Amino acid sequence: MLKDQQVSAVLPAADLARARDFYRDKLGLEPENSDAGDNLWYKCGSGTGFLLYQTPNAGSAKNTQMGWAVDDVAAEVSELRGKGITFEDYDFPGLKTEDGIATDPDGSRAAWFLDTEGNILSLIQMP
Repeated sequence: MLKDQQVSAVLPAADLARARDFYRDKLGLEPENSDAGDNLWYKCGSGTGFLLYQTPNAGSAKNTQMGWAVDDVAAEVSELRGKGITFEDYDFPGLKTEDGIATDPDGSRAAWFLDTEGNILSLIQMP
């Protein structure tokens, strides 16, 4: 029943104005509901999207909360670094980044960064 439906993410923001500036200035995204006071809705590719909502609970998750599928993760990382984004470095069993990018044995590549609210966001390139 749900497998054919679009899916969206919901992200917390302690400071919605600060988050809006980050998503606009760093990621080039504008909310669809620019007049809303307590949430921001963003549309992305293929009818997908995500909601940012005001809450004091932002930044408490220690896992990836949302990601974008991209054609070239290295190019995206380079472009976002040029806008001041810092990418996370990880060294866990089965996951090690080099220059901010992890490569799996299957050829997929991924990188992670934080938004201003402490949400962990990712970029992934499938082989």
